[in-house]
Amino acid sequence: MQKYNHLEIEKKWQEKWEKNKTFKTREDREKSKYYILDMFPYPSGAGLHVGHPKGYIATDIFAKMKMMQGFNVLHPMGWDAFGLPAENYAIKNKVHPNIATSENVKTYKNQLYKLGLGYDWNREINTTDPEFYKWTQWIFKEMFNRGLAFESYEPIIWCPSCKTGLANEDLENGLCERCGSEVERKPMRQWVLRITDYADRLLYDLDKLPDWEEPIKEMQRNWIGRSAGARIKFEVRSKKSEVRR
Repeated sequence: MQKYNHLEIEKKWQEKWEKNKTFKTREDREKSKYYILDMFPYPSGAGLHVGHPKGYIATDIFAKMKMMQGFNVLHPMGWDAFGLPAENYAIKNKVHPNIATSENVKTYKNQLYKLGLGYDWNREINTTDPEFYKWTQWIFKEMFNRGLAFESYEPIIWCPSCKTGLANEDLENGLCERCGSEVERKPMRQWVLRITDYADRLLYDLDKLPDWEEPIKEMQRNWIGRSAGARIKFEVRSKKSEVRR
């Protein structure tokens, strides 16, 4: 029996895909469009961990299936490169965050390439690129001008070791998933987006997504939340001010 040389076979097809620009998304109005978006990784480590390909391989299979079905598929990749995890990695390795992030991105990209994943690298983004974040800043400014962004002291889950805020999904048995440290809740002054203005619409429209599995929709309902009450304005006689509750 002939031995299967996976390195040779993989190299052959990866070079062929690159030469033919197989996964490049072209402007084609004749085909139906299909957009597949992965969660961009944080380049805050020396390389990918096993959880990355677990998700990326699944979406890659789906994207390639849609291509074979005749869809014009857009399947981009990028790097969520800002934040304390990247800064902490740089501090730990005594290197400037920009240098550390750039090196990590090269490593991550090479690893994704070797996995044979079909991304359109012409549409690669990096959140530290001024050409990218000038638009996120513009969006924030527009939200602020419309009263949808404001500062507030809000309780967060805080990891004292990583020195960063965490979501509930970042915890494992009540501990920080990244470093295993105990976490604490503490108030922090931060910018908040007034998504409560859209909560009802977001909740109602979940029922218009028949292809979403019910556990996913229930997770979204819990994230969005629902609260009922009234906003009351109290005048303070001793001061020319108001208290809102």
